[in-house]
Amino acid sequence: MPSPKNHLIGLLLVLTATGASAETLEDAWNSAINNNHQIKSAKADTSASEQQLQSAQGQRLPDLNVSSGYTQFSETPAAKAQIAGQSAQFNTAQAGSVKAQAIASVPIFTSGRISHNIDAAEASLQAVQSNETTSVLNIKMQVAEAYITVLRMDSALQVAQSHVDTLDLHMKDVNNLFDQGMVARNDILAASVEQANAQQLVVQANNQLDIAKAHYNRLLDRNLADEVKLAHQFPETPQGTLNDLSGNALKQRPELVTLAQQIESLDQQAQSVKAGLLPQVAVNGGYQYQENRYQAFEGMWMANVGVDWKIFDGSSGHRSDAITRQAIALKEQRDDLSSMIGLQVRQAWLDIQETQKRIAVTQQAIAQADENLKVTTDRYQQGLSTNTDLLKAEDLRKTMHDNFNNANYDSTLATLHLRRALGIL
Repeated sequence: MPSPKNHLIGLLLVLTATGASAETLEDAWNSAINNNHQIKSAKADTSASEQQLQSAQGQRLPDLNVSSGYTQFSETPAAKAQIAGQSAQFNTAQAGSVKAQAIASVPIFTSGRISHNIDAAEASLQAVQSNETTSVLNIKMQVAEAYITVLRMDSALQVAQSHVDTLDLHMKDVNNLFDQGMVARNDILAASVEQANAQQLVVQANNQLDIAKAHYNRLLDRNLADEVKLAHQFPETPQGTLNDLSGNALKQRPELVTLAQQIESLDQQAQSVKAGLLPQVAVNGGYQYQENRYQAFEGMWMANVGVDWKIFDGSSGHRSDAITRQAIALKEQRDDLSSMIGLQVRQAWLDIQETQKRIAVTQQAIAQADENLKVTTDRYQQGLSTNTDLLKAEDLRKTMHDNFNNANYDSTLATLHLRRALGIL
């Protein structure tokens, strides 16, 4: 009977030969970044924040207002006067007239209201940019998990198929031995049941693989039925002690930057609200036109300096306090997130240690399980072992190959989780 180990080695050779045309994880990430709707949404948020910053900066620029209108009175405006003891009346304006003006206003001193607004918008933009980075990391992690799931399900299918192939060969041996009168019919029945069970495992594995591929394609905004061919190429495991890795995570995680910038934005907004209660100085100037044939100059240029000081406002103080308390709430969230990041790094690091040990153990067990099946098959053919012994040996072989594959993919996934926890996926 051909060794199942040779079957798997052949499979690996096929995968290696086709690896050049297979999609790498880096390719998948680039495709997701370009096509994923969540990332497009995050980029739109960043663009909106850029416009909000420009809007805040625009408060320093002049306002130009142009207005015009036509007024019709029921009577002609007139004035009364006493001239040489006689009452006199003369018109001062037309009954109907046009008025137009163009006035520019420039703030020259706002007690920091505008500058705090701009600083708040800049901090908000940096927060949104960091949030976009977080969105990219989250999508990349989802893609990586889906990527590994496809490979895991494909490996499970290959192991299940090798299980069927082994049982098919065993079924031939059982039939031959039965024809020779060396085994009972019960061996044929037991082998047939195991063969049918193995075939339904292949059906299940095929279905799980198709579902995994569809989920992978959805993340990349592709047709769910598109063919998926993936390469076994993954990022390296970050090196360093657990303490070093935890420290790096606190420096690199964009979520912490987002919260820090949101806190800064709220602090600046609170300062801007307070500054609104202080003197606001602006220069106004422009041209005014009033249609009036009784007036010497219908059009005139004008300029003035105005001061606006809100002595009392029953809401601004409370609004500033509310914003300050929102900043305090975010500080608490930041402290909680820092603790959570430390836990994420520790868990991923421990998972890597565990999976490396599992790989070493299962790699040894595979060789032993393959040898056990070979010996048991030889003994069965010689009438020295039972059908039950052989079926059990094959089940052990299949279990060990599944365990080895799962240990490898769990190790890769743990590495990716650690990189995500460090913010460097």
